[in-house]
Amino acid sequence: MADKRDGGSTGFSDAERDAMKQRAAELREQSKGGTGSAKKEREAQACVDAVHALSGTDRDVAEALHRIVLEEAPHLDPKTWYGFPSYARDGKVVVFYQPASKFDTRYGTVGFNEDALLDDGVMWPTAYAVIEVTDAVEAALRDIVRRAAG
Repeated sequence: MADKRDGGSTGFSDAERDAMKQRAAELREQSKGGTGSAKKEREAQACVDAVHALSGTDRDVAEALHRIVLEEAPHLDPKTWYGFPSYARDGKVVVFYQPASKFDTRYGTVGFNEDALLDDGVMWPTAYAVIEVTDAVEAALRDIVRRAAG
């Protein structure tokens, strides 16, 4: 079955393959040795670099999320995850930003993985589309990040 996303080949799109390559590179970098503060500093710099590599709304949202996490959940560690700016607790990604430009989508998303403390009954959102950073969006993200981080 052809995959229309990448010109007719089967399997993953070019963007998906690129994301997998980025994740493999992240894992190689993590295994280079070093622990503690040196490793955290490298991962934090990679996160900042990922944010600065974005442009337009993607960069605005990623910068806002980065600032919010540093202020509301300083115990989360900045890093990258599939090339996305992300923030982890005990090595597990809690929150990340998936830019629209990554997969050529209409909007970027602030997403939360299973280690986010957002459980609310039998159903709850785990991703939020963000098309503009406003005061209301920033306030909502602050609340969600605070809850997710624990």
